[in-house]
Formats: sequence, structure tokens, C-alpha cells
Amino acid sequence: MSTLLLRHAEVLVTMEGAGDENRHIRDGGFLARDNVIEQVGPTSTLPEEADRVVDATGMVVIPGLINTHHHLYQTLTRALPSAQDAPLFDWLRILYDVWAGLTAEAVYTSALVGLAELMLSGCTTSSDHLYTYPNDCQIDDEIRAAQEIGIRFQPCRGSMSLGETEGGLPPDELVEDEDTILADTQRVIELYHDPDPYAMVRIVVAPCSPFSVTPDLMRESAEMARAYGVMLHTHLAETKDEETFCLNHFGRRPVAYAAELGWMGEDVWHVHCVHLVEEEIQLFACTGTGVCHCPSSNMRLGSGIAPIRALLDAGAVVGLGVDGSASNDSSHLLAEARMALLLQRVGRNAATGRPSGPRALSAEESLWMATRGGASVLGRDDIGQLAPGKAADAIGLRLDRLEYAGALHDPLGPLVFCQPQRIDLSIINGEVVVQDRQLLTLDLEPVIEQHNRISRRLVRGA
Repeated sequence: MSTLLLRHAEVLVTMEGAGDENRHIRDGGFLARDNVIEQVGPTSTLPEEADRVVDATGMVVIPGLINTHHHLYQTLTRALPSAQDAPLFDWLRILYDVWAGLTAEAVYTSALVGLAELMLSGCTTSSDHLYTYPNDCQIDDEIRAAQEIGIRFQPCRGSMSLGETEGGLPPDELVEDEDTILADTQRVIELYHDPDPYAMVRIVVAPCSPFSVTPDLMRESAEMARAYGVMLHTHLAETKDEETFCLNHFGRRPVAYAAELGWMGEDVWHVHCVHLVEEEIQLFACTGTGVCHCPSSNMRLGSGIAPIRALLDAGAVVGLGVDGSASNDSSHLLAEARMALLLQRVGRNAATGRPSGPRALSAEESLWMATRGGASVLGRDDIGQLAPGKAADAIGLRLDRLEYAGALHDPLGPLVFCQPQRIDLSIINGEVVVQDRQLLTLDLEPVIEQHNRISRRLVRGA
């Protein structure tokens, strides 16, 4: 059994309790045995030796960040000129034609690029929602990338089955037969899903959205997921166009439609949830249904401001997601925490109609969503905090950098209020994967070159 000792952190933040209960340990550290934290406390209380010793002098150390929604393949279509100023439905119609050229190589390479970017921004666990499978694409391609790069991964076997001729949004050539979808979903669960604590891969069942799959697929997907004990995920209430679609096709608002199909509960999380009314907020809270907040994407597409303050006040489970890199157009989770804080402060109070103001969300609440909130959204109690019995997933940022000068009065403040930074240190599953701001598990330069070649070919082909 191998041991890892992290010591002498300027401040170690455990995220063990909400709000003021978070433990900030000066000159802190932890001892991990294999992939599990065994002891946390001031350095003076920890052993002096281990198989590997990490000196965190001058750093703030926090639990690894958790990304609860992404589309990694979209790193290939960032900042596409024709889609830069389009709302969601138009944006999708433009990009569907490009994504029709995806291949297994494209899925694999784009996953390496997106996951590398996430890891360098502090992410140690990520979900991903792959819902389009043209040509030879399989979800196996991005699982292989995650295993090679060393991130904890919760991929969603997404799907689209409702093409244009059936009243859906995606073109017919991008949808799959529903029997094929269910058969492949079962294959992926049985091949890859690990239900044990500290699992590095867990599979999620994830039909794409109300406007791209049928009610039958939603129901059958939920039945399969619950038979196997895996999580469920989909897009919901992202835009007014989606709301109109659901009212016209199903006679219900998106949340009511999802609830009718059995898509509420502790084993479900929905992404976006921008357009919610009070009763829907309460439904999320009382059912334990998770919400993934993607502020940058919601701003980029002009979708609106999700009522995160109201959801948190109601007791709902909320995490953060970067969303796809064609609607963000980045995979920087610390940047997302900052955007979440800023956006809630300019959002409108539902009761008064006035801007919510600077007390709408704090830096600590934003990082709580990026750690503990994300763990709860993904249905996990083994990650998201630095405490005995939890996975050895931690990140460190040096406090003596130019961007934090003059901001050292609060250990968490500069991480969110100041310019988002590349992390200095990352430990995932007890292994050091980022050191001195460099990713240790992948030679990035040739991957970036290959990624750009694929991107040019994909866009020109469309």
C-alpha cells in the first residue's frame, strides 16, 4: 500500500461543513493511503514520512473541483463564426451539420483536449454528455481518453431519436433507432460502470433533451437506469424556445413533462434549469433532484439567468458545469465558479424585480457548489471534501502569484474574485497529475496539433 503526504499548505480548506463551518487549517495537510485520505490536520500532527511527500508551502489547498456537465467533442468547434451570435435552437442547427462529420478519432482527441483543460483548471472529477454518434463514434473513445489522462470520469451515454421529420430539432441523419440506443446503453453500463466507492468510471443514462428524444425513450431509459442503479441526466428548461416546444408538443412545461416521465428524484440531475417558476423550484428541492448550473453557456447563448439563489434557499442540490466548449467556449471550472457568483449578483429578485445585489452568492458558496454540490449532484459521497475516508482528490494554487497580489486576507476569496488561474498542483485518486502548473499524464503539444487538424477538417467538411 502506497502513501502520499501533503504538508505545509498555507491554508487547507476541507469543505466539511456548510458556510462558516468549513474548516480552514493553517499550515495544513493530509495523509492518504492508496487513493483514500486517512488523516487531515495541521502539519505538526501528521506523520513526517510517506512514499511520496508533497510540499504545499505557499498554497491554498482545496478539494478537487467537480464538473457536472460538458460536451467534450465541442472543443473541436469553438468560436465558430457562423454560430457566435445564435440562440440555442439556431446554434444547434448550424452545428449539427458540422458534428455529423465526427469520428472515433475526433471523439477521443477532443476528450483529451477538454479533459486536460479541465484538469489544469482544478477539475478532478468530470461528467460528459455525448449524445451524437455518427460514423464510427462510441462513448468508449472518450472513456479511453479519461483513463489515459487520469481523471475521475462520469460519462453520460446520451442519445437523440427524434429527427426533423418526426417533429424534433436534429436532422434525421444524426438520430439513432431507439432499440439501438437502449442496447448500446446496456452494453456500456455492463462493460464500464463501477458502483464501488472511489470509482474512476461510472456510467450515466442521458437522453439529450425534450426536443430530440421521444417520451417512450425517456421512460425506457429511466427504467433501465434504475434497474442497474445508475444516474439519469438530461437538458431541461434551458430556453424559452424549449418551453414553447414542450407546451406545443406535450401540453406541459418542461419540468412537469420530466416529472410525468419519472425524471425527478435523487438519482436524476438536470442541466441549465434557467426558466423555473416557484413551484418547480420547490419540486427540485423536495425530490432531491440535482441541478447543474452553467452560467457562461447561459450568457453566451443569451438563454437567461438560472434562479440559483432561490434553488439554494429552497434546499435544492446544485453543482456547476462548464457545458460544451462550443457554447462557453472554455473548460475552466474556476472561471465557472467566478461567473456563477457574478451572474447571481446581477440577476433579478423574483419578489421585487430588482437586481439581487452583492449578497446573492458568496465566494465560499460558489466553491461549495463546485465541490460538495457537484458531488451530491453526481450521487457521490466519496468526493468533494478533504476528510478521512474520502477520495484523495485535491488541488493547490500558489498565493504568491501576480494575480493574487493584495488579495491574501481571505484564503478562498482570490480563487473566485480574482482572474481565474491555472492550478499549481492536482492530486487525483492519490496520484499527482499536475505539478508546477504542468500536466504530467499527457504530452499536450502533439495532441493539440492533432486536435486542430481534426477541427479544420471537420469544419471544412461541413
